Amino acid sequence: MALEREEKRNALDPTITLGIDAALNELEDDPHLACAIITGGERIFSAGADLSVGPGPPTERGGMVGLIHRRRTKPLIAAVEGLALGGGLELVLCCDLVVASANAQFGLPEPKRGLMADFGGVFRLSRMLPANIARELVLTGDNLDAVRAERLGFVNIITEPGGALDAALALADRICANAPIAVRESLAIVNEAIAGDETLSWQRSDQAHSRLTKTRDFAEGIRAFLEKRSPKWSGE
Repeated sequence: MALEREEKRNALDPTITLGIDAALNELEDDPHLACAIITGGERIFSAGADLSVGPGPPTERGGMVGLIHRRRTKPLIAAVEGLALGGGLELVLCCDLVVASANAQFGLPEPKRGLMADFGGVFRLSRMLPANIARELVLTGDNLDAVRAERLGFVNIITEPGGALDAALALADRICANAPIAVRESLAIVNEAIAGDETLSWQRSDQAHSRLTKTRDFAEGIRAFLEKRSPKWSGE
């Protein structure tokens, strides 16, 4: 499946949410499908949620953006070119494997807008990266480049620019060569061991995000972003 709003940097809007939801429902429901790839194309994965309209309401089976709260049984691979920021990175964090081109960048820039990543990025990132690297990303809002991400074990395969999707397809072929039931059972066990029960993490994340949306710094962060200037934080 491909995010196809390149003119809007593949910002996550209701159309993308419904498209992802439909594609992943088909993946789960079709017994002939064993693996899927999500990509943003050859220039950018996604710069995050569309600030003008938002990602739309949660879907019944996938939650936010049709994926964030989804319980999947089949492998999902992210093929990343260019930026995967904010909600874009949080989609990548929902995937089981990551293939990225050398020009890919991963980040959670929300603190620069007076917010925090609220699609699970803060706590899921801490499971996928060493603790200090996760803290670095969520506290600075800076990006992690693909080369460093591969070295840290976040990216499985790194490619030349433009090669992420082909490499992801080759990886999917390697998965699909195996017995599908064995793959699903193995995936379920390893993901349960990694993620466990996220209920408390979601409660804490939702409460913290709600508090931040009521601050003056949040309003200033959004204004500064839209006006293309540096924010003036008040700490209020």
